[in-house]
Order: sequence, then C-alpha cells, then structure tokens
Amino acid sequence: MHSKLPRSTVDISKMASVTVANLHVKCRNSPYPRTSDIQRYPVPDDKVSWNLSWPEYHPVAYTAPGISKKPWADPDNHDGKYKAIQFNKIDGILDRTSFMGQYKFSTDGLPLNPCGRTGITGRGVLGRWGPNHAADPIVTRWKIDNSGSRCLNKTTGRPILQFVSIRRKDSGQWAIPGGMVDAGENYTSTLKREFSEEALNSTTASPKELEAIVKRVDDAFHHGVEIYKGYVDDPRNTDNAWMETVAVNFHDEVGNCLALFPLTAGDDADAVRWTDINSDLQLYASHRDFIKLVAELRNAQW
Repeated sequence: MHSKLPRSTVDISKMASVTVANLHVKCRNSPYPRTSDIQRYPVPDDKVSWNLSWPEYHPVAYTAPGISKKPWADPDNHDGKYKAIQFNKIDGILDRTSFMGQYKFSTDGLPLNPCGRTGITGRGVLGRWGPNHAADPIVTRWKIDNSGSRCLNKTTGRPILQFVSIRRKDSGQWAIPGGMVDAGENYTSTLKREFSEEALNSTTASPKELEAIVKRVDDAFHHGVEIYKGYVDDPRNTDNAWMETVAVNFHDEVGNCLALFPLTAGDDADAVRWTDINSDLQLYASHRDFIKLVAELRNAQW
C-alpha cells in the first residue's frame, strides 16, 4: 500500500538523530498532560540514559484514574492478568514489539522506555505498557497562486508545500491527523481511518456520506511514502509506556485529488486546515520533525 522511502532520497537516520541522539525533551516537561498537579521528577540531559547509574532517581508514579478499565487498555501491573502479557512479541492480536528493538525491564518487571528516563513511572494516560503504536498520515499539496502556478519562497525560490493539520482538543496544539493503531488493525487501515475521522469528520457522516468518504480516501491513499518509523518524543510518555509511530506522506502532485478534499474537523480535532510548511512551525510531539523530512523529500521550502 505504501512504499519505504529510498535512502538516497532522504536519510531516515536524520529522524533518529532528532528523537534519540538529541534526547527526548517533550516527555520530560511538567505538568504531565491532562493534569495540573502531576510534576515529573526533574531529569537532566546527562541522566536520561538507563546506562548511567542514578540511585537518587525517584520518579513520580502516575497512571490516569480509570485507565485500566478502558476496553482498549492493559490491566494494572498489580492485577494478576498483567503477568499474562507477552512483551516483545505479537501478543494475540496486539503488537507489543518495538521499532527500537528488544526493550528491557525494571526490577519490578515493567517495560523500560528505550530512550531513557522521563521522570514518571506508570502509564500516565497511555493504554498499553511498553510501546503504544500510532500512525500519522501526512497529506500534502503544492501551494498555488491565483494563476494556477506554484507559490515560491521569495528568498530561496523553493516551492511552498502545504499539509493537512488538525488542532487537538486535548492540548490545543496543531498536529498531523494521526492516532492509535487499534488491536488487530494494520497501519494502512489506521492511516485511512484517522484521516477520515479527524480531517473529514467521518464519525458523524450518514451511511451514504461515509461510503463516499471511504472510497475517496481508499483511492487517494493507494500510494504513500514512509517517512519515519520509530519512537516519538511525546509528552504522554513515561518510563514504562511510550509512543511509537509510522508516518507516511500522501502527496497530491497535480492538485486534483487530495488537494480538493472538503476538510471538516471531527473526533479528537476541533479545527482542520491546509498549513504552509516552513521552519517556523510549532507542532505537537515530534510532528515538526516529520514535516521537515517531507519538505526535504519534496525539495520544498523549509
């Protein structure tokens, strides 16, 4: 359904250098998302790695109230059912493997964030212990002027690319319209579903409207380029639960397909728009880094 990005076009390792080598940052900030009083234990840059001994480390324990009772969530670690979880494997219809390789465990038997300490243990607001898989569809088009020509940056002469962005209800931040991979769902299905729900408001569509949306998205999302696959510096991450994603670019080169979609915010989004891509973008989690890779891929203005 979508192809991996050729190394000769954009070096995927650049993305890893942003999220791993330069340390995760957003998941060390306080307060913890959707709370006003949960403060992370301060973790300086030189203490992030688990390879460094830090006896004084006393992270705050927090799992959102009621999270374990959600139908899509894992049991609490004190629940007897926790021991039945098959980590680092395909556990029934759940993929508990990590793009970062085999993850390790704490002395309490909890998965350890492969990118280091975050100042908080437990799951926070995340449903799964260990990796929580998501998919992010990056839908792009060229910015066109009134004459039908591509708009160029006045300084660099590079064409300006636009992408579909949504404003998240939970944080108020602009983001790529992505979301969690449901149990038993493949990434391609998630990419289509999340874009339809958040950017086309498919959740409130009539059966006839929904059928049209599904067909249109199926046709448009037939060819995509994998931009990134791995760990995400997400503010929801904890020492024991973290976000990983597959980001795929679906580009409308001519402007006669994706570019004409009737955007309507829905589900977890309260606004949606075509946004110009440039280096001033401020986006949720690692989304700015994904967008930069797309700009490099398309040789567009950044």
